[in-house]
Amino acid sequence: MAQNDHSRSTVAGLLLAAGAGRRLGGRPKALLERNGRTLLDHAVRALREGGCRPVHAVLGARATEVTERASEDGWLPVVNPDWASGMGGSLGAGLRSLERTGVEAALVTLVDQPGVGAEAIARVRAAFRHPGTLAAATYDGRRGHPVLLGAAHWAPVVESATGDRGARAYLAGRAARITLVECGDVADAGDVDTPEDLWRLDR
Repeated sequence: MAQNDHSRSTVAGLLLAAGAGRRLGGRPKALLERNGRTLLDHAVRALREGGCRPVHAVLGARATEVTERASEDGWLPVVNPDWASGMGGSLGAGLRSLERTGVEAALVTLVDQPGVGAEAIARVRAAFRHPGTLAAATYDGRRGHPVLLGAAHWAPVVESATGDRGARAYLAGRAARITLVECGDVADAGDVDTPEDLWRLDR
């Protein structure tokens, strides 16, 4: 690899898709459909088209059904048996699943953000420079997902990721080191949390 050529750097896609969708009446978000395809399929395709290899998806609620209904190839399911404890445990399970893959960073996305596609993923991926890189998408200046975690950060992120916080606390203490990548012109970071948000599936 040329010294300044980061296009060939191995950045994995890490999709968090374990939740049960309690506020949606118990419908796992990974199984919601947009244009006839599950949100898991949409997210996996966006990660792959955005340049991420490999792609791991952390599953929990109804994991077998989610896997069986998936039509996209080129991804690995990672079942988190402790998924009900919150996003932190799923993030930890996903990062641990990547430890032996030899990748240099993980680009983390959420299954319930159908408006975040390959273009935003590619933008954030392009911010990778070395295993100490931290980067995140912003939307009109507000930080969100995708988030890129260089491999040097994985162990402390896993240690600090508890409950529903994910990497939030870890990133908050390192805000000055995060490369911010504006994506508001190519993506919508709105998530599908409640029945009132289901209109996002029709866009």
